[in-house]
Amino acid sequence: MNEQQRYAIIVGIDGSPSSQDALRWAVGQARRTDGEITAVMVWDTPALYDWPLQTAEQLDRVTDETLRKVVRESVDEDDLARIHTQVARGHPAKALLRAAESADLLVVGRRGQGGFSPALLGSISQYCVSHAPCPVVVVRDQRPRSRDGSQGG
Repeated sequence: MNEQQRYAIIVGIDGSPSSQDALRWAVGQARRTDGEITAVMVWDTPALYDWPLQTAEQLDRVTDETLRKVVRESVDEDDLARIHTQVARGHPAKALLRAAESADLLVVGRRGQGGFSPALLGSISQYCVSHAPCPVVVVRDQRPRSRDGSQGG
């Protein structure tokens, strides 16, 4: 990173509480490093035959609106200036890795799903940790857990 560039942080956002926690964590890191955040939300065409067809441009617009709303609801107004938004298409983990190619840090959320979650294949956070071109921080959902291990609302 040269003197002109700011510390670049990519954050994966899907609207879940854990991705909102990841964004808030990234904001704290950006404050400490004078960093800049790019919040990335990814969409992919569903594999449903009866899904109401929309154009890619419509899906980009809806995703962008959703992303901007999640960002506004997740952080203080003072921090909005250091956050840029980006919509990407395709597989979420692969799109995040493309976005992180020139980043200093990738931050993703991880939904707490009980004791079996490490065994589940296809975890976006696990894929990012294994393949990212930069360090990765995985932020767990910070909501309190009940005695049976499920997440409270």
